[in-house]
Amino acid sequence: VLFMDGDNQFASAVRAYGAERAAGRVPPLLLVGVGYGASYGRAANKRGRDYTPTHHSFEPASGGGSTFLKFLIRTLWPELARRYPVDPKTRGLAGYSLGALLVLHALFQKRPFFTHHLAAAPSIWWDDRAILAQARRRRARQSALPARLFLGVGEKDSDSMTADLALLETQLAARPFAKLAVTSRRFPRRTHYTALPAS
Repeated sequence: VLFMDGDNQFASAVRAYGAERAAGRVPPLLLVGVGYGASYGRAANKRGRDYTPTHHSFEPASGGGSTFLKFLIRTLWPELARRYPVDPKTRGLAGYSLGALLVLHALFQKRPFFTHHLAAAPSIWWDDRAILAQARRRRARQSALPARLFLGVGEKDSDSMTADLALLETQLAARPFAKLAVTSRRFPRRTHYTALPAS
């Protein structure tokens, strides 16, 4: 499982996995934090460029999501497979907020490389909800999307985050993709800043 925002969020992923593993609820996994060696807001952190599928004036360097996805698939994953005994049939991608936008972009490809997608508190608002249009275009072109998708958000996240996630859920339910298994959760009393561990 590749986790976006590894500089800031990987420790939470490791703790959550450790608890689930100890309880016997998940199989052994190789967890990989993908980061920049720099936290949010630092010049070396390029999440605004790499996690956004489209350009928006809000972030001048944005729109590099497809290029970054190619790096994950063509460079990083083969290197991990060379170093570790990974199962070629089970490939996970996880992200939170803007990282979750990249996860959705990865899912709505013609042939998604990843089999499991965790998109928590996804930034669907980006570029006038362009990811919803991407999902509609993909559904118009193909009826099946063999993958698993987990969606989650804190119940006390912003109205935009919760309402936009509801728009995606409604869209997927109205015209479902065959073979796409969707699980969606609302985390009670959690905000945008506290829902990450539960997700």
